[in-house]
Amino acid sequence: MSSMTRQDDAEHTGAGVRGAAVAAAGGLLAAGALHVVWVFSPWPLDSRAEFAAAVVGVEEAQLPSGPLTLAVAGALGAAAGLVATGARPASRFGRSRPVRAGLWAVSGAMAARGLGGLAGSGLGLWSKPDEFRHWDLRLYSPLCVALGGLTGYVALRTRRRRA
Repeated sequence: MSSMTRQDDAEHTGAGVRGAAVAAAGGLLAAGALHVVWVFSPWPLDSRAEFAAAVVGVEEAQLPSGPLTLAVAGALGAAAGLVATGARPASRFGRSRPVRAGLWAVSGAMAARGLGGLAGSGLGLWSKPDEFRHWDLRLYSPLCVALGGLTGYVALRTRRRRA
């Protein structure tokens, strides 16, 4: 890549893109850290039964296993890494096809979770506890939509420009 192209890429990666990347990567990393905590604790709730109903929307016996929860934590951590890497298009890894595809995959997955949650909880399309639906509509789904949008913004604003 020529130095002129790197300079052009750097110009397209302004403060807005950096801010979006920091917010998205930070949010994804925080969500991953929470999943690690949840393997060992129902924090911030007092019991696993309360946690199951409010956070996951299932009975306690249906909670995902520890290894599955750790896998989700790892996926969220990897997604944060993709966002941070993709926000630097002048770097060799930031402009690679796997990173570019990964950014769009993260954006799509988070947006699908968020929009699906808003529809499912908002329209009553699934039978979940009222407490889960409350938090899904006010926190979980909007956060996923925001993280998906921020990641999509980073992917769009850092795409390679054709000369």
